[in-house]
Formats: sequence, structure tokens, C-alpha cells
Amino acid sequence: MDEKEKNIDESWKETVAKEKESLKKDNGFAPPEPDFSFFITTLSLQASIALGKIPNPGTNQKENNPEQAKFIIDTLAMLKEKTAGNLKKEEGELLENLLYELRMEYISLSKERLK
Repeated sequence: MDEKEKNIDESWKETVAKEKESLKKDNGFAPPEPDFSFFITTLSLQASIALGKIPNPGTNQKENNPEQAKFIIDTLAMLKEKTAGNLKKEEGELLENLLYELRMEYISLSKERLK
């Protein structure tokens, strides 16, 4: 990476930091810092919505979309595979637990649909 690209990247970071500070001062919404745990938790919430475990916050209705849930569960499994050996212990455990819970819920709902 050349020096010009580094300066652009640093400039972007400074701009984002200033925007966040401005939002905090104005009591506006400042998004949390992105990290792996937040990312996978967000994906698991989307899967839980698709499984009907929790209502969709946009509609306040429970959904039944097993195909979408399976896609998200498979995405989390792919992330687990691709990040093996690169996660903090807590991140790996969180991912493992989320996958287990979502898979068990998916299996449970699949059995109910077969009845």
C-alpha cells in the first residue's frame, strides 16, 4: 500500500470519528464499534426472526421463513470454518453456541412441519 492510500484511509477514520463524536454531543444515534461478536450476534438475531423465535422489529409480527433461516445458519457455519484459528476464545465460543442454538431450533421447527 503506498503512502497516498494510507493517508486516504487515515482521513476516512478521522472523519468517521468526528461524526460519531458529533452525534454523541447532539444525543443522536451513534452506532456501536463493529466487531466480530456484534456481527455474528446480528446474524443470529436475523435467523431467530426468520425462525419465528422473536418478532420482526419492523413489523412486530412473527415470521416463518425456514429457507432464510437456513441460509443465515449456513453463513454462520461458513464464517466459523473460514475464521478457525483466528478468533479470540470468547468469539469462538459465542459462535459455537449461537450455531448450536439456531441449529436445534431449526431442527425442532422442521420436525413440527413434518407432522
